[in-house]
Amino acid sequence: MSSSLNLQRKLHGKLFIRSKIKLNTRKNLSLAYTPGVAEVVNYIYKNKKSVYDLTIKCNSIAVVTDGSAVLGLGNVGPEAALPVMEGKCAIFKEFAGIDAYPICLNTQKTDEIVSTIKNISPGFAAINLEDISAPRCFEIENSLQNLGIPVMHDDQHATAVVVLAGLINATRVVNKKLKDCKVVIVGAGAAGTAITKLLNYYGIKKLLILDSQGIISSKRNDLTAYKKELLSILPNISETDLDCHSGLPRRSAPRNDLKIATEKADILIGVSVKNIFTREIINSMNKNPIVFALANPDPEIIPSQAQKFGVKIIATGRSDYPNQINNALVFPGFFKGLIEKRIKQVTMEMKLRAAINLAGLVKKPKTNYIIPSIFDKRVVPTIAHSLE
Repeated sequence: MSSSLNLQRKLHGKLFIRSKIKLNTRKNLSLAYTPGVAEVVNYIYKNKKSVYDLTIKCNSIAVVTDGSAVLGLGNVGPEAALPVMEGKCAIFKEFAGIDAYPICLNTQKTDEIVSTIKNISPGFAAINLEDISAPRCFEIENSLQNLGIPVMHDDQHATAVVVLAGLINATRVVNKKLKDCKVVIVGAGAAGTAITKLLNYYGIKKLLILDSQGIISSKRNDLTAYKKELLSILPNISETDLDCHSGLPRRSAPRNDLKIATEKADILIGVSVKNIFTREIINSMNKNPIVFALANPDPEIIPSQAQKFGVKIIATGRSDYPNQINNALVFPGFFKGLIEKRIKQVTMEMKLRAAINLAGLVKKPKTNYIIPSIFDKRVVPTIAHSLE
């Protein structure tokens, strides 16, 4: 990691702004600024929509965070979140040609974040919410859906898209029908919630999701509002199954909860904490299990252990292992499609099409190749074109 620290110390960050016109003559200066710019101002004042044609707004995204849920590092604050936002903006530029700006807010109050985004929105074609903890991320996103530009928390939605794409191909490899599989999701935060909703929308009915206290079900009396919303798409669970509700100790290895949930499961998805998928958990699953261990930077189980325990297909969120299931594969193309088509709101159908088209780029999936690489130049246009 010292090499990353040294690189950013040398560069003083990963981004800079460059002018499209050289201000090296009086003529250029008068066209770019005063007096020529007054004509542009008056034109936009009379034709507000022309701001997309005449300014940087048309290709600009604000990447907004409060630093409350940065990677797997937790609530590190806005300053420590800035390197991650810079990296995100660099990915937008490199892979989709989008001008993205890191906006790190020194508040974690929902109403203040909503108000700030509303006030800065005239300068952007879209808002990418990033690394904001649940449940505030849901509340903020929902409050901004009528802003007139798309607002998307990609930790939720881009993650869900890439997970579904990976599962479509993984089940092809093991010769199972994804809609018939039993899927267990560990982690009921932003990513886990969005994954659950998209998999259900795809048609998967055998879904279980666990938080730090156990399986989410109607028998629980400690559920937050956004977890209660999941009950309508989760199967009814018998009292016998709910004997497991002694709970998952926070940030520690599971007890009976996870083992009971994974009995005869085909797919196990982790968006939680490191090292919680044990041999016992894997052995409780059906033959040829598929495991997506997506906690970052340390997964719920490392690939070598997973394979040793009998996992047929293992994926992580890391770039140093095969089958990287990471939202960076989705958000550049997704936002490119949103801003090019002037889409104002994201729908489940858009996410479903994006996932199916992304999966379709892998014609012959294999155990260690179920998802395209982020460096595959087909990815961004494929996802962008999938949106309406």
